[in-house]
Amino acid sequence: MTRLTAIAALCLALVAGAGWWLTSGSTTPPDLTFAANAQEASQIDTSSITEMSIGNPDAAVTVIEYASFTCPHCADFHGGQFKQLKSDYIDTGKINFIYRDVYFDRFGLWASMLARCGGQERFFGLTAMLYEKQKDWVGKGDPVGIANELRRIGKVAGLQEDRIEECLADQDKAKTLVAWYQKNAEADDVTSTPTLVINGQKYSNMAYADLKAIIDEKLGN
Repeated sequence: MTRLTAIAALCLALVAGAGWWLTSGSTTPPDLTFAANAQEASQIDTSSITEMSIGNPDAAVTVIEYASFTCPHCADFHGGQFKQLKSDYIDTGKINFIYRDVYFDRFGLWASMLARCGGQERFFGLTAMLYEKQKDWVGKGDPVGIANELRRIGKVAGLQEDRIEECLADQDKAKTLVAWYQKNAEADDVTSTPTLVINGQKYSNMAYADLKAIIDEKLGN
């Protein structure tokens, strides 16, 4: 079993009680009654998951970022390289940018469920907030504190309280997201974050100047 598969299996096991834990306010984890191996996960229908993208869908260059909301390097990327990438290439329609989640822990999964709570139109705004405030909510340490801080971020972003609770307690969505993550990450051989896939070629995290040079080459500039 690869590290990626092992993590996915662990996430699937944790999902069983995630919704109960988030909504109960309890400091004690629930029993974990659901677990799936890699084969079972691969049989989950992930067609309901929306691919989160911005930019020009018809662009000659597509950049896919694999990232985890609890990854400090991903927070650094979104505070630096991504802002420059957005200004130079996404907002100008030169590239298509796709964000794909990686779940190394249950808290990253919860953050993803919150980010997706507002749909496509609010996803990247919530993503920016989650990365900007990463130290604040991850730093809470305990699951209840983290869940409550995620709720607070959702409210600041304009989500209604009942909608936030509905999103965070959606266990079927959580299971589907984990299976979707596993399929994508295995297909692109993603083992760390952030990982970039540019027109099908995988790259590790890099300085913006290097990223810009790669994109310009693929654009024929």
